[in-house]
Amino acid sequence: MRRLRLILSSGLLGLLTSACGSSPSAPSAAATITIGPTGISPKDVHIKAWNFVTFVNNDARTHTMLSDPVDLHTQCPAVNRIGALLPGESRDTSTLNLAGTCGFHDHGSPSDPAYQGRIIVE
Repeated sequence: MRRLRLILSSGLLGLLTSACGSSPSAPSAAATITIGPTGISPKDVHIKAWNFVTFVNNDARTHTMLSDPVDLHTQCPAVNRIGALLPGESRDTSTLNLAGTCGFHDHGSPSDPAYQGRIIVE
């Protein structure tokens, strides 16, 4: 009897926990920036604080996406997590939790406006 009660109670516990909902899913990006042979798209994205942005390299060459300013990369350190993206790769920034504007550029082409953009965190 005791064993039956244990089996029933563990089965009931399993049903109750599954009925309460599934485990939380991983957060999703608030925006996606695509890198292609002619530049990035979109140039500006707006996200809410505590979100992140996914960068996708759809070009045939590697792009190294870093925070502004050029050679300092200090404006938004969360963007520096992107780093070098090989063709076909994607990577998320770290969480952007402070309101403001995060400029970024392709470190391989820092003066090319086609590979510069902004993340506006609200």
